[in-house]
Amino acid sequence: MMYQSGKKWQNRLTMPFALIGLFQPAYAFARDTYIHAGHIIDVLAGTVLTDQSIHVRDDRIVAVGKWTEPPADATVIDWTKRTVLPGLIDLHTHIADTGTSEDVALPVKTSPVQTALLGVRNARLTLKAGFTTVRDLGTYRGLVDVAVRDGIEQGLFPGPRMAVAGAYITIPGGGGEITGLPVGMAVPPDMRLGVARNPAEVQQKAEALFASGIDQLKVIGTGAVLAIGTEPGTEEMTVDDIAAAVAIAKAHNSYVTVHAHGAAGIKTAIRAGARSIEHASLIDDEGIALAKAKGVWLVMDVYDGDYIDSIGTQQGWPKEYLRKNLETTQAQRDGFAKAVKAGVRIGYGTDAGVYPHGWNARQFAYMVRFGMTPMQAIQAATISAAQLMQREKDIGSIAPGRFADIIAVDGNPLNNIRILENPPKVMKAGVVVEQ
Repeated sequence: MMYQSGKKWQNRLTMPFALIGLFQPAYAFARDTYIHAGHIIDVLAGTVLTDQSIHVRDDRIVAVGKWTEPPADATVIDWTKRTVLPGLIDLHTHIADTGTSEDVALPVKTSPVQTALLGVRNARLTLKAGFTTVRDLGTYRGLVDVAVRDGIEQGLFPGPRMAVAGAYITIPGGGGEITGLPVGMAVPPDMRLGVARNPAEVQQKAEALFASGIDQLKVIGTGAVLAIGTEPGTEEMTVDDIAAAVAIAKAHNSYVTVHAHGAAGIKTAIRAGARSIEHASLIDDEGIALAKAKGVWLVMDVYDGDYIDSIGTQQGWPKEYLRKNLETTQAQRDGFAKAVKAGVRIGYGTDAGVYPHGWNARQFAYMVRFGMTPMQAIQAATISAAQLMQREKDIGSIAPGRFADIIAVDGNPLNNIRILENPPKVMKAGVVVEQ
């Protein structure tokens, strides 16, 4: 039935219909909308189409083609003066988290309820920015992201489609732990759901996370920039540890993405079967070649370094954070340029939460600056991101059968990619989002 929920997010209730389904019978009439688009960026073909019609029925796209007059009683949206794109996808967000600040203890000081309310706010900001789907890669308060995702899908508040990780699979005291706390302040149990010491514990924690409703696993393979006492170049997970997570993910028809800054850690993650690598800051030529050979995706947050250096210095973030950021920023951008040139699969991921939510589109200009064409950058945040998530039949393009997740902007982002930083018109699941 149209309103029946299922196990995976693409089969669950979508926001516009969740509450409708509570009050309307299953035989409710279909709702048809026609979008008159001046231009459509066709990310599948890498071309631009002009004067197009997008026929939307309920939450899905029915047809795309040259504009013709729709039925007299149809709902028509006039976007003839705009460029229309698929809803954008951010592959690396932290919507249900407190963000980064000078106070390393802030996540512990923020209650689970407060954290969830921050997630509600951040979800709304992300959707309004044109990002209709996110892959949310962990929260210190374990499983709060699951609650935020489910609240969106139940129609309780607006937000993007979320595929969540629930918690970080990390070694004790590693890059996925809260470290550097004042003496006497303990990390509560709900912030250590993914802490594991060996492959057996990795499997145990991974199974528990899937039982709690997560969508994919996030493993912390190396130290982190924004974690006291860890170094980005240091390996923290062995190939056996990561392979154990991969095996559990496969059993649940899912996959593993690995946080890995260091060159050795990147290669370990690839060899262990990771589907994607987050950050990849210190990737070397061998790692780039291995990623290409294995078809592994790189998700490199090439905007963050400038924000951390500027705002972190201004706000007095820990000196260790600022040092490690300087040591990785340019290296990451150099590696990104090499990976683009080599033809490695690259997805759009920003680490939103390090910087304010709603700024997700600021990374586009950096990806273009460091080697991508504007079309490639847009594809990285649409069809390529959908392919990484294994959900390209539902999201990532304007094509029949996909969800009607669509944005419209003034001007042509292929001529000026920064146009995407301006608040667009946003449609999610066939309903235009209020700005």
